[in-house]
Amino acid sequence: MPNEGLDFKALKGVLQPTLHIDEFSSKMGGDDEVVVLSFSVTNENAAKDLVSWFEKGYEFILDGDRSPGEIAPNTHLVYVEVKRRNSLVDNIETLLDDLQTLSEYQINDWKLKFKEEKFDYSKDRIQHLVPLSPKAYRFAKDMGMNEMRKRSGIKEKLLYPKDKQDSAIKNYKAIAGL
Repeated sequence: MPNEGLDFKALKGVLQPTLHIDEFSSKMGGDDEVVVLSFSVTNENAAKDLVSWFEKGYEFILDGDRSPGEIAPNTHLVYVEVKRRNSLVDNIETLLDDLQTLSEYQINDWKLKFKEEKFDYSKDRIQHLVPLSPKAYRFAKDMGMNEMRKRSGIKEKLLYPKDKQDSAIKNYKAIAGL
C-alpha cells in the first residue's frame, strides 16, 4: 500500500464514494487500450496528494492527473489511467480497498458509474459491463454503431465474416448481460 503524503483517514469527508469508469478519454493511448477511472474530491490539495498517491504507489497505473480547476463548486476530479485488460477488475478492487485507509468508506460503500448506469460496487457487474480488452471495447463500440444504424434505417455493417458474425454477437450479448 502506498504512503505518499497522505495520513490515515486524511480524505475523510473530502473524497466522494463514486468511481467513474470510462467517463473521460485517455491521454496515454486509444480508449480501446486504456481505461480512465475518475474520483471526486472537495479539496484542491487533496486532489494533488491523491494523484501523487496513485502515481507513486501502483505499478498498474499508467498516469494520474487532476482537473486544472473546480468542475463544480468545491469539486475537483482526480483521473487515473489503467490498461484495458482483464486485470482491471482486480486493480479497481485494490484501489478501493486501499482507499479505506484514507477515507471513511469501506469497499462496499462505493458506487460505480459506467455510461449511464450507476451501481453498487461488484466485481461481477464490472466484468459484465466494462469491456476488459481492446477487442471487446472495439466490438462493443461497433455494436453500438450498428444499433444506431438500425434505428436510423441504415444498413448495418458486418463486424466479422458471415460465418463468425452470429457467434460473436451471441458472445457479446452474454458478456454484456443482454
